[in-house]
Amino acid sequence: MAMKRQHGQEQPYIPLGIFKFRLPFIHYRWEWSECLQAILMCATCLGAIPILETVLGIPYDVAWSMVIINGFFYCIHAFFGDPVVPGWITPAIPLVIAFLETSPIGVERTQTMIALQLVVGMIFLFMGLTGLAQRVIDFVPRSIKAGILLGAGFSAIMGEFGPTGRFNLYPKTITIGALIAYFLIFSERFKRMKKSSKIWNAIGNFGMLPAIIIAVIIGPLSKELPAPQLVVGSIIKIPEIGRIIELVTPFGPTGFPNVAKFISVIPTAFMVYIIAFGDFVSSDALIGEARKVRTDEKIDFNANRSNLLSGIRNIIQAFISPYVNLCGPLWAAVTASIAERYKQGRESMDSIFSGVGTFRCMTFICVALVPVASFVRPTLPAALSLTMLVQGYVCGRIAMDEAQTPMDKGVSTAMAAVLAMKGASWGLAAGIILHLICSDSSKYTNELDNKEI
Repeated sequence: MAMKRQHGQEQPYIPLGIFKFRLPFIHYRWEWSECLQAILMCATCLGAIPILETVLGIPYDVAWSMVIINGFFYCIHAFFGDPVVPGWITPAIPLVIAFLETSPIGVERTQTMIALQLVVGMIFLFMGLTGLAQRVIDFVPRSIKAGILLGAGFSAIMGEFGPTGRFNLYPKTITIGALIAYFLIFSERFKRMKKSSKIWNAIGNFGMLPAIIIAVIIGPLSKELPAPQLVVGSIIKIPEIGRIIELVTPFGPTGFPNVAKFISVIPTAFMVYIIAFGDFVSSDALIGEARKVRTDEKIDFNANRSNLLSGIRNIIQAFISPYVNLCGPLWAAVTASIAERYKQGRESMDSIFSGVGTFRCMTFICVALVPVASFVRPTLPAALSLTMLVQGYVCGRIAMDEAQTPMDKGVSTAMAAVLAMKGASWGLAAGIILHLICSDSSKYTNELDNKEI
């Protein structure tokens, strides 16, 4: 039986400096609602397979093995005291893909991926160790932040509808799936429906999953995708470590990136961190809301600890399983869903860690289950398209909120177009130059001074 906490105290843990070590069944109870949700939502995690196959040019089984390894490292956040569900750096995926595609597929592109993930990981570590994250983000002008996000949105949608995009292969599946996803996630009408019906509210809490399920149905009916096949001959997929080392790690024939390669990834890595920083702000807000409702548990969210854990994941995976989706600090939709159930009281969910810990442990188990992966495999390309289209919408919406002045909107739009068409380095350079030309530097200096105060 899991340890019990006293009212108003932290959930029991083993102290390890800034980290607080907890294990399911020992330090917190197993939550069956989150277990069920994880079984369904692991399909989203498996959506990384077609990205890895396409961008790195690796076989399905190797990509699946890498997803399983990534699933294990998701668990370290709950294990070491971070009260959120971690995920990909999703808004950055189109930027990363566009940047990687400037290198020829094979050894050179894989080395670029390794270098990028290592630099991203080192930025996370540096920010976590020094606590400089907020200062750096404050220093970046709003016009450039908005340009990065808008460029990511453009890249995501343009990639799906371009000459080589997946829409050309699965038009009916993607159209219907995208419309359903947009309705369930963004529609004001559906938000009202959720408030008036527990059924609609339950469906809405699953985020994109209902749209992916529809894609499983529409794809075979339209003959755009093969019908799912349930493989039951074996149960657990054992990661193919040897083939991963041979194909994508620096310890195999790929080798370590040179200094020039590390220098070339710095602009993209910097933009990835700016995008990821928004997740720390969202995490703090979600946990803050939960604290106000649940006074029976003291929840310790520490952005420095979250930076460190994200950095550790990225650095380790860069060496053993470089991951195009990268390792981010938050899966916002699922964290929000768990936080909402947590607010219902201790009988509903004992601890925030029992919710996030159960979910991430179960997704790790499920991505390694052969029947689950075999069933969703035919629809993974369409599911990836839906993810990119939803991400494009989100990036654009956040960018519009970030750009407050007419100058911000103009600079960010021009920067985003250059970024989407020419890549991260060109886009960042264009944004910096346009901001210097168009902005009133005295106003920007005053804004920074006010933030210091």
